[in-house]
Amino acid sequence: MRKLRMGMVGGGIGSFIGDVHRKASSIDGQIELVCGAFSSSAEKSKRSGKELYLPEDRCYGSFAEMIEQEQKLPEGERMDFVSIVTPNHMHFEPAKLALENGFHVVCDKPMTLTPEESQTLVDLVEKTGLIFALTHNYTGYPMVKQARAMVREGDIGEIRKVQVTYHQGWLATEVEKTENKQAAWRTDPSRSGVGGALGDIGTHAENLLEFISGLQIKELAADLGRFGEGRLLDDDGNVLLRMSNGAKGTMSFSQIATGEENDLGIKIYGTRGSLEWYQEEPNKLYSRWLDKSLTVYTPGGNNLYPEAAESSRIPAGHPEGYLEAFATVYRSFAGVLQARLEGKEKEAEFPTVKDGLRGVQFIYAAVESDKNNASWVSL
Repeated sequence: MRKLRMGMVGGGIGSFIGDVHRKASSIDGQIELVCGAFSSSAEKSKRSGKELYLPEDRCYGSFAEMIEQEQKLPEGERMDFVSIVTPNHMHFEPAKLALENGFHVVCDKPMTLTPEESQTLVDLVEKTGLIFALTHNYTGYPMVKQARAMVREGDIGEIRKVQVTYHQGWLATEVEKTENKQAAWRTDPSRSGVGGALGDIGTHAENLLEFISGLQIKELAADLGRFGEGRLLDDDGNVLLRMSNGAKGTMSFSQIATGEENDLGIKIYGTRGSLEWYQEEPNKLYSRWLDKSLTVYTPGGNNLYPEAAESSRIPAGHPEGYLEAFATVYRSFAGVLQARLEGKEKEAEFPTVKDGLRGVQFIYAAVESDKNNASWVSL
């Protein structure tokens, strides 16, 4: 047993998501950052590596150089996997190169800019047998895992209706015209892809819905909005859903919902009961029943399924949040990789490369539907 060695692509000093990944990956003491190519600028990359206290010879000028040089190191020194924390347009190439050179991958979402690129990564993972995790971090919350287990075990019966919302307000004004780097790339089709809010937070809603329900979106009808002056990508959307078991659903996402911070919520209605969860109050899962009173599940309860109980790190009543949920994805990934290093196999309990393909297919289906006056499109 040893710590897993992580190399990072993107996420230089000053990067929001890079810092989140570094913190989350280190929480459980299983992973250490050993190298990186932290910027498209070689000079900035090496400066970031220095500020992260990495040896100079492990701070690379590009992701290609990092993968090439790390592969030459002895097995006991080289990185075990690559964590890709760049803007969307820079996910595919480093992921592909890492897989082609025998390195496992953790990647931010959406996985790629196009379904064709995503399919290439799916094919590479199947060919190489390497491990690929997609950081849909909301799947890491204990109460999300509890909801998933309750659906899987049939506690609420057959699912009939689903509702998922994800509302933010940070793009209510044209902040991309200021020095806001996060807004600048997220509203730029060349870096974000064909979806704006759709790709940024709509994919989280799609993944959370399919993760908990165990169902897939079969068809959708999407009406996307572009309210920011001159915006080329959507910043708002409403979607009708038809699920694989015949259930009906709705999705609403927005980044121009003035005053909202990170309002992600989901409701699932079954024949015997329903489930309700909100990311801004993540330690409570509400369940309503045909034949009994409201039940509120919390991470400290004694009526949890094992995967929910095992996802909590601290005693009942102590809040766990965004970083801990992110860390759960890394911990699950580390568990599978550690098992692999010991010659064993362990089932993945995190979003995989196939979930990444689903997310990109969802984006393209919604864009196609919107272009055709919210017509029904199959995934």
